[in-house]
Amino acid sequence: MGLFDRFKNRNVKVSKYQMITDEGNGFYAWNGRLYHSDIVRSAIRPKSQAVGKAVGKHIRKAQDSTLVNPEPYMRFLLEEPNPYMTGQQLQEKLAIHLELNNNAFAYIARDDNNMPMEIYPINAVGTEAILNNNGRLYLRFSLQNGKVATFRYTDVIHLRKDFNENELFGDSPGEALSSLMEIVNTTDQGIVKAIKNSNVIKWLLKFNQTLRPEDMNKQTKQFVDDFLKVDKNNDSVGAAATDAKFDAQQVDPKDYVPNDKQMTNTIDRLFSFFNTNRKIIQGSYTEDEWISYYESSVEPVVVQMSNEFTRKLFSRRERGHGNKIVFEASNLTFASMKTKLSLREMVDRGALTPNEWRETLNLAPIENGDQSIRRLDTRPSDE
Repeated sequence: MGLFDRFKNRNVKVSKYQMITDEGNGFYAWNGRLYHSDIVRSAIRPKSQAVGKAVGKHIRKAQDSTLVNPEPYMRFLLEEPNPYMTGQQLQEKLAIHLELNNNAFAYIARDDNNMPMEIYPINAVGTEAILNNNGRLYLRFSLQNGKVATFRYTDVIHLRKDFNENELFGDSPGEALSSLMEIVNTTDQGIVKAIKNSNVIKWLLKFNQTLRPEDMNKQTKQFVDDFLKVDKNNDSVGAAATDAKFDAQQVDPKDYVPNDKQMTNTIDRLFSFFNTNRKIIQGSYTEDEWISYYESSVEPVVVQMSNEFTRKLFSRRERGHGNKIVFEASNLTFASMKTKLSLREMVDRGALTPNEWRETLNLAPIENGDQSIRRLDTRPSDE
């Protein structure tokens, strides 16, 4: 039995969701292939990379202690979810799918004891929610290779955005983006045509009488030979004269180029849709600007990943014993050196360990650096 033939369905109710796919020859035209647009790709890249930097950890909270990565199998699963990618790459891929479709899926492969072994991202063209007679929910995926895969919903990590109308899936961004992408595509084509025209047409001759086509071609060629060709025999001093047979008008390439302000406004609307801006995309942000972007755009995805991984990788009994998955994504790595150095006061007061502080400075950990330290003048008040 193959991986995608694992589940069979009987007497089901179906709710469909059409994905935005990434197929084609690389030239963007509005047909759902968002990722072929350089503007869209640049808009979602900072977010996907920031989500990929989040470090997944297995936390177990007991009454009097907190253990980090107590089970080796779970730590390896988060670091290397499958033989083909690392945890960072899986997280980036899920973030990209989430931005393109407002939905992202990953399948959890389990062993005979129902323990999670591997996690695979699902590249689907379409998804159907299926409810059988026993009330168990399945997801049936139409894959890009034409195959169909059906998985229990409890075996699927499901991230979503704009969770509004549909009971299970996030609303598709296609309808909201279609008009914007049409404007961007039309504007790009207009620029290409303007460049081509500016390289071909320099002058427009308007004849004041009706001529045969061959006569117009002859007069046009004569005009080019007399006034536009530059060679050693041309004695022109920058002035030209014409008779009443035609009017000569110079063509300005700017007349054919789309309005720059309209282009900028359209692109800014597109950036706003993805909760980003030019400074974030071009890496020219300040510390406060990055923190604002992180808290408004990246952190909600990181929190959702922590919750979804926890409830799909652990049973209710395991969660009842304090097991959970936490994705730590520190935005202090983008802080200024002044801010990083001021964190030494947190180390003095035991709020940060020396190694945690060194991590913000991109320094390697030191021996015994995971132990909290405290200055003598900041000891507990009951001592």
